[in-house]
Amino acid sequence: MADRQNPILPGSYLGILGGGQLGRMFTHAAQAMGYKVCVLDPDEHSPAGIVADKHIQASYTDSAALKEMAAICQAASTEFENVPAKALDELESLGVFVAPRSAGVSIAQDRVAEKKFLATWQKEAGIGPAPYQVIEKQSDAEAVSADLFPGILKTARMGYDGKGQVTVHDRDELVKAWNSFGEVVCVLEKRMDLAFEVSALVVRGHDDEVVAYPIAQNIHKNGILHTTTVPAPSINPAQEAKIIDAAKEIIRRLDYVGVLCVEFFVLKNGEVVANEIAPRPHNSGHYTQNACLTSQFEQQVRAMARLPLGSTELIGPSIMLNILGDEWLVSGKKAEPSWEKILKAPSAKRRLNRLGIRNATLKASVSALAPNVEAISSSRTKPVMRDTKVKLETIEADLNKDTATSVARQRFPLQSTALLTTSTDT
Repeated sequence: MADRQNPILPGSYLGILGGGQLGRMFTHAAQAMGYKVCVLDPDEHSPAGIVADKHIQASYTDSAALKEMAAICQAASTEFENVPAKALDELESLGVFVAPRSAGVSIAQDRVAEKKFLATWQKEAGIGPAPYQVIEKQSDAEAVSADLFPGILKTARMGYDGKGQVTVHDRDELVKAWNSFGEVVCVLEKRMDLAFEVSALVVRGHDDEVVAYPIAQNIHKNGILHTTTVPAPSINPAQEAKIIDAAKEIIRRLDYVGVLCVEFFVLKNGEVVANEIAPRPHNSGHYTQNACLTSQFEQQVRAMARLPLGSTELIGPSIMLNILGDEWLVSGKKAEPSWEKILKAPSAKRRLNRLGIRNATLKASVSALAPNVEAISSSRTKPVMRDTKVKLETIEADLNKDTATSVARQRFPLQSTALLTTSTDT
């Protein structure tokens, strides 16, 4: 069995189950630190696989492939939450240091298990899930309390980025929606009187060291992340402390090693509700690549390699905008921003995570570091970018035009740092 205490030194192989864009970002971070990366993914053109030192093209449960990975990798992790947990178990049985282990990942893979886990310590933590009911058969749907409407019906497994969920307003809509999901096990979650959404990104090392990034405030559109603002402009210090404490408690109770994201709802009455657990680096944490001393992907490498965790210090306030490439189409024709103009701005950067492999949805994130940290800290309830007089809608509109260079040159002060990040969704 692998030694669970000594660090795994640079030059060693780290394994990743899953070859998506998160895996690609991890691969780049690991390689920059001197490690080699082995990716296991069935797609021969996976974003991570094409840049990894080794790509094993096979299903995640292929025993021969897992043995091949175990033969060269001292540690392994998962790139997205729906990799079968039994694959992690098999790697661990072969002597690989697995971070995170399957027990924690399994809870996050199943909304029923996730809700039950979050509810077990609601009294002591003061934070729990929204009211919910498990739907396993039609009689469950027909007997749902009226207090749960309007609600959101979510499939227990395989749902993410708004997939596998629908809003329902009464029992009839609930039954129809459940039937449309193929009568699989679901969770009906009461829609809460939401003020805003936040995410807490925490990291735990093999030695139980836990660090937390600043709370990020998120806006979703159609279930997909639209913007992330750090520090969260609407949260008060008491809520922030409560959320960070809860996230740290969650990662320890899961006995989880690696990067974990916990999404929370802050209600209009000030109450905080735990929404979901993501057992991986998170989309809302991409800003850490340029706005923090240690990115979430470097932290994942450190946790897997049993190294001391890095600083989560925020270099400056950040706004990240997530844009689907389809939104750049004008009358059905490609109309991307003028990247060459943007890159003429001294502070602008472009990070490409996948290029020209196949026709996939292009995503872009724009992070702009606000110039006045003190002002943000002194008034957390005001918009982070208030001194720059920038509205997120304006940024988004500009990125749909060839005049996108104005984002970097005109709308942000010269002392600001603008980051442009592009990636693809498979």
